[in-house]
Order: sequence, then C-alpha cells, then structure tokens
Amino acid sequence: MGGINGCSGGEEVYMVINTIGHYVEKSGATFDPIHGQGAHNVARQTGNTSVERLIHISGVGADPESHSPYVRARGIGEDLVKGAFEGVTVLRPSELFGPDDTFFNTLAGLARQAPALPLFGMGWTKLQSVFVGNVAEACVRVFADPTTQGKVCELGEPRIYNYKALMKLVVDHVGKRRALVLVPFFVWDILAVLLSVPANPLLTRDQVRLMKRDNVVKGNTLTQEDLGIGPISVEEDLPTYIDPNQRNFAS
Repeated sequence: MGGINGCSGGEEVYMVINTIGHYVEKSGATFDPIHGQGAHNVARQTGNTSVERLIHISGVGADPESHSPYVRARGIGEDLVKGAFEGVTVLRPSELFGPDDTFFNTLAGLARQAPALPLFGMGWTKLQSVFVGNVAEACVRVFADPTTQGKVCELGEPRIYNYKALMKLVVDHVGKRRALVLVPFFVWDILAVLLSVPANPLLTRDQVRLMKRDNVVKGNTLTQEDLGIGPISVEEDLPTYIDPNQRNFAS
C-alpha cells in the first residue's frame, strides 16, 4: 500500500501524488475499491480543492480490458481519474527495485535458503524493472514541467531482462550455487488454486497470470528518458541494499 502525498507552497497544498497501491487481494482488500473507485475518489476530492497538479501512480500495462483483475483495475482507475481531474499526469512504473523492495529481496531470501529455485515456465518472461529513486525523480520533474499535464509516462530502466536472467543475477550476487528448475505454467496454475487462501494467499492465480506476460515499457507514451532521467541498472544498485550474507527473508 502507498499513500497520498501533498507538496506545500506556504500553507496551501497545490500538488498531490496518489501512490496508493495493492498487489494481492486478501482479507477484503480487493483491487477495484483501491485501484478503481478508490483512485477515482482521490481524484474527485482533489479536483474539489485548489490543488493545481495531480500525479496518479499506476503501473506498466494498465488496461481496462485485461483478463488480469489487477491490470484491469489499474486501467479502470486511470480512466476514472482522468475523468475526475483535468490535466492529471499518470506515471506507470514497472517492477520496482531499491531498498526494501519486495521482488529482489524475496528472490535473494530464496536464493540463500532454498537448494533449488523454481522458474515460471521457461523463465523467458521479460521484465523491465525501474529504480525506485527514479520514480521519485520522475514525480519531481513532472511537477516542474507544465507540459506533462494530461500525459502518461511509463517508467522502466533501458535494459530488459528475462526472469531467468534476473534469478541468476540474484543467485550470483548472494554467492550460492542453486539449480534453476523449469516449472510449466499449468503447474503454477494448480499451485495457485491450492495456495489461494483468502485471508493470506501464498500465491494467487492472478500473480501467475501476470508472470505469463511481459512487463515492459511499450514506447507509445512518455518515458523517463523524455523526463531527462538517467538509467540505473539492477547490477549497479543490487549490491547497495542486499547483503549476500543476510539469512532472513524480506518482510
């Protein structure tokens, strides 16, 4: 989950960033009330004030017609927000990396402790992760540039990896020898059904569905390069926040 942040000019808030996000449905917290109607409510209430600028944080690939409940809710939310706040800027970051991220820290925890690591399918799903600091920088630059009003910007570092390459990168970083096991997607589908406990699912069908599709910048929107933000690679940043000798999983 994220939050709603305002930047203050004197005593009056004139900029708002909606960073609220939710990635796994559980305990009554579902996608539509958060990414759909929730985002709409934030934009509508912001529009009823004197706030001049709104940034809505969405996600790469957001699509109101998607078969994925998560991606569909993101897309519906974007449409609702655009209708409620004229000139909103939508940022669509890809998978985030940086201190306390849930993706690479979790992979590192698995690499330290598991004798073998399962891959989704053949491990060929493409991912274009983005440094969390560059997402923050994008917000700063959007607010400083009036021409970004009403625009969509997708955020991902230039280098695209497949899932297997990222897994190998993490394994090499923690200094372990681990077998990478190819697990067909139909097996993951079965596991997701068995592990989708409503209160606290270990794996959901939607998570598996998302791993079947590439998560990359499409190139038909603004990009972080258009905002003048330089690239930061996973290889460059990973050693700064993942200790190869740490034994515990990320929380």
